[in-house]
Formats: sequence, structure tokens, C-alpha cells
Amino acid sequence: MRRAIAIAVAAFLAGAAAVAVPHGMGAEQIVLALLAAAGIALAGALATRLAMEERANREIEQARRQLIAAASHDLRTPLASLRLLVESIGDGVATGETRDRYLREIRTHVELLGDLVDDLFELSRIEAGEISWSLRQVELGALIDETVTAMRAQADARGVRVAAELPTGDLVAAADAEKLQRVLFNLIQNAIRHTPADGSVTVRARALGSGVEVEVDDEGEGIAAADAAHVFEAFYRGDASRGDGGAGLGLAIAKAIVEAHGGRIWLEPGAPGTRVRFTLRGA
Repeated sequence: MRRAIAIAVAAFLAGAAAVAVPHGMGAEQIVLALLAAAGIALAGALATRLAMEERANREIEQARRQLIAAASHDLRTPLASLRLLVESIGDGVATGETRDRYLREIRTHVELLGDLVDDLFELSRIEAGEISWSLRQVELGALIDETVTAMRAQADARGVRVAAELPTGDLVAAADAEKLQRVLFNLIQNAIRHTPADGSVTVRARALGSGVEVEVDDEGEGIAAADAAHVFEAFYRGDASRGDGGAGLGLAIAKAIVEAHGGRIWLEPGAPGTRVRFTLRGA
């Protein structure tokens, strides 16, 4: 409201300065004319403000509907499979080895559903600012080495090389180590999924001003220009970010965590492959 009034006053003053007062108009008439002009300017400013708020509300509502539709889709698929598997076991159709295999598949679907719900809950809490993290000095090189080592088995299974390229000396950031490692896991896992066999994923870090910058670089298919602006949105289904059939929350969670640390995350232009970079404050 204050901004709208300020806009109205500015418009009024600008208009009053540009309009000559007719000769012979009394003081009372001048005041009334100026008040009328101010009222018109204020009404125009308020109308503009209301129109902007209405448009913002429509955009929020559209985003909410898209999020619900995407979440429903990712929940519906495993639930449908679970229903069929449970009915087969319950009806006695699946027996012996088939029954055991169905039980393993049920366990897998339940774990996927649990991960999806946990990710949704975590993302909503981070974006709502409901998580209080204790930021400490984190030696980034050691954390990256630990994470890369943990991801090497998954990379080997896909025939992908994963490695870290780090400078000599310590790289210290102010961060929650557990949450920062979650960012690294999400980015490296996404890079491995989209890198062909015999390709490589490289994690780099460097000091940047008073902070640090981390890069996850892969030799995958890259991300189309039309998708680049949306890959950090929850459930976005672009070709490059969505081809593995996952729920699509990994990059959204990474973005939320980085921003909660006061950093930023982005796609670095370039080909081939994809390079994701993010910054953190130094300790």
C-alpha cells in the first residue's frame, strides 16, 4: 500500500509540474483540481497494483496445480504396480519363486514411495524456512573426496568414471556438512545417470573471492536450451533432466539447500555435456 501511495504521489507531482494552472483560477479551485488529479493517480496506481497481484496469484495457483499433477503422476505409477502385485499374491496367482520376486518388487516400490514422500517433505520444509541448520567450518576437499568415493560403485555399474579435481590446500566453507553432501550426492547421481558408458563425471572446487565454487561436470547428452531454465524446478519433465524416470526432486532440493546456505546454483553454458555450478560462503 505504501508503494502504491508513493507511486501515486510521484505521478501526481510529475503531472502537476507539467500542467500550467489556468489564469484566473482561484486558490480553492486549484486545490480541488490538484486533489482530483492526485485521486486519479492514486486510483491508477492501486488498479495497477491489484492487477499485478492478481497475475501473481494466478501464476502461483498454476504452479500449485502443476506440482500436484506431477506429484500425483509419480505416486500413481508405483501405487498401480503395488495394487497388481498385492492382488496377484492375495489371489494365489503368484506362488513359489514368482511370489518371492513380487515381494521384492513390492519392497522396491515401497522404498521409492518413501523416498518420494521424504523428498517432498524436506523440500517443503526448506522452502518454508522451517529448518534451522548449524553452519560450521567444512573442509570441502575432504567432503568431496568422501562423496565421490561413495558414488564410485554406482558409477562403475554404469561404466562411468567419476573423479575429483581439487586444488592443493584447504577449501573451507560455512555449511551444514550433511546437507552439503546431499547436494553433492544429488548432482553426482544425476550426472552419472545421464553419462554414457565410458564417459566421465568430474567434480571440481576452487576458491572464489570470499567463498568457494563447486562444479559437477559430465559428458552426457547435455540439456536442451528450452529445459535449461526449468531443471531446478520440482517435477520438471524436460528430456535431459527426466529421462531416468525419477521423481525429479534431486535438483530442486539441491537448489533449495544451496540457497538456504546463502549461495546460488546454476547451469554453466557449454557443450558437450552438462556443468552444474554452485557457490558457498567461505568460513
